[in-house]
Amino acid sequence: MAQSWTKSVVSVLLGLAMTGVAPGADARVDGSSSYTKAQTYSGALRYVRVDMGYEVVEKDPEAAYLIFKYSAPGATKGNLVTGTLEVIEAAGGVRLFVSLPRMPEYYERVFRDGLLKKLRDEYGAPPPSAKKPEAKPTPEKPDPSKPVPPPEDSGDFPHAR
Repeated sequence: MAQSWTKSVVSVLLGLAMTGVAPGADARVDGSSSYTKAQTYSGALRYVRVDMGYEVVEKDPEAAYLIFKYSAPGATKGNLVTGTLEVIEAAGGVRLFVSLPRMPEYYERVFRDGLLKKLRDEYGAPPPSAKKPEAKPTPEKPDPSKPVPPPEDSGDFPHAR
């Protein structure tokens, strides 16, 4: 009985793998940018086009994404992968996502790290975070037109009578 159950499970898994229902190996690497969305997108475009020499297939500055033809180091020119780079403004700052399908995740991490290095090299140290300092309550200044109340008696000292 256990043998037939094992065969059934194996058959189902093989069937799913053959039909493509099994999860793919398309990974996506993300990173945080300390620069504005416009700076990050502009730097990414220059990194892809100029520094890496890749062909940009599609770009949208408003949506801040790039689609480009990626060639792995040492690969033949006919062996290109379509890569994507997205820049998203999130609550905690700017996030970027790199996707190089059919490539090991290592390539995406190297690509992301190279872009972040370019941003630091071009723009210098990131601007300080735009967090507002907490407002400290300011002590009230006494109004000179109002009389000053007498100090409270703490009861520590005996009263002279």
